Order: sequence, then C-alpha cells, then structure tokens
Amino acid sequence: MAFTASAFRRILSGSSSQSLNIRSQFASIRLNSTLVTLTTPKLFISGLSRNTTDENLFKAFAPFGRLHEAKVIIDRGSGRSKGFGFVTYKTVEEAEKAREGMNAKFLDGWVIFVDPARPREAQPRPPPRQDFQSNPQSMETGFTTNKTVGWCG
Repeated sequence: MAFTASAFRRILSGSSSQSLNIRSQFASIRLNSTLVTLTTPKLFISGLSRNTTDENLFKAFAPFGRLHEAKVIIDRGSGRSKGFGFVTYKTVEEAEKAREGMNAKFLDGWVIFVDPARPREAQPRPPPRQDFQSNPQSMETGFTTNKTVGWCG
C-alpha cells in the first residue's frame, strides 16, 4: 500500500475510510491487552511522542474520569521523554473506561497503547566488587596498599 502525503494527512485527520481501517489494525495489535481485567486504577501508556508533557497526558485522559496523576517518564541524563508514562484514576472503573477509550488512539501525532500497569520488579543488586590482589588488609579495612617498591628517576 503506497502512501502519498495527502493520504497520510487524511489518515491522521481521520477524514478517510482508510483511517478507520488503519485504526482498527492498530486496535487489533493490542487486542490481547484488553482481555486482561484491571485490578488497579493505574494504567501504563506506551508509544508517547517525545513532545508529550504531563499536562498533555492529563488533558487527554481527563474526560474518562477523576484523574489522580498523569506522569510522563523522563530520562535523567537527557531530560527527554522515554516514550511512556502512567495515568492513575480514583477508581478501577474509570481506568477501564479510559483504557477502552484511548487504546490505539492518536496523541500528539503518535498512536498510543494503554495497558494495565504492573508492579515494578525488584532489580537484583550486583555483587560487591572483590579486590583480586587477595590482600587481607583490604578485606578488613577497605583500603589497599601499593606493594611496589622502587625509585623514580
């Protein structure tokens, strides 16, 4: 299927029958995610534009119920959006309505997907660094000594 610029504009604006076809294809991609019942009012939003802010996310999800929080996750190093976020409602029913209403929809020009949020998994801690010089003093005190003796000239 070849796209021209005008066809692409029609799809994004929703003024074409092709637009409905493509939107239904996006919806079928995540059909299995709608089969999972919500147990928490927190939703995971993926596919966000790098330009989406907390305010834009809040405005997009506000019509579906009383929002507690809308947060876009930001990369610490670059300060840019990581492309996903979380939305928390007051009740599970409101979250379910939002998931049905916003899944596979356009937000800031990108198709977003709405899934139930899962609890964060505990990250295993790396083992402590071992001093490979097998210096018994370094194991007890945490300091290492330089055993090199010589002259610098």
